[in-house]
Amino acid sequence: MLNEKMLIELNKQINAEFYSAYLYLSMSASMEAHSLKGFANWFRVQWQEELSHALKLFDYVTERGGEIKLDSIETPKIYWISPLEIFIDTYTHEKKVTGMINDLMEVAQMEKDFATQQMLQWFVKEQVEEESNASELVEKLKMVGEDKRGLLELDRELLGRVFTDETQQSK
Repeated sequence: MLNEKMLIELNKQINAEFYSAYLYLSMSASMEAHSLKGFANWFRVQWQEELSHALKLFDYVTERGGEIKLDSIETPKIYWISPLEIFIDTYTHEKKVTGMINDLMEVAQMEKDFATQQMLQWFVKEQVEEESNASELVEKLKMVGEDKRGLLELDRELLGRVFTDETQQSK
């Protein structure tokens, strides 16, 4: 069974993951408005990933006998000027999520909650990948600059991204 402090923090993280999903869906809509279907697809896949992350935590809390307490979700930003701006925001957001996961791990260590530490290792690893992907796209967009052909080529590349629920592979 989860202790109260750990339960509170895990519920906050569940809500944060749902916010991330909501943010990425908003980013997808913004890229659709710019007629960048590949970028929109990338964010839609990201939306699905964040939902799966929230559900991984949700399932863990219920499996440990904890009560889920969902909170309201903050309204995300809805418009970005360019793909570079949106991916800078994405990278910044992923670094923030990494900090939240690290804080959760710290609470689990302080509470000597070894099961939660074990489960959170998946998220620690996942955040390395999330930051790397966002950073890579920021750098690619900086290289493309104002080159419309380069932007369209990158958009075409991102159209091929598909969702794979990696949370299910670690069970």
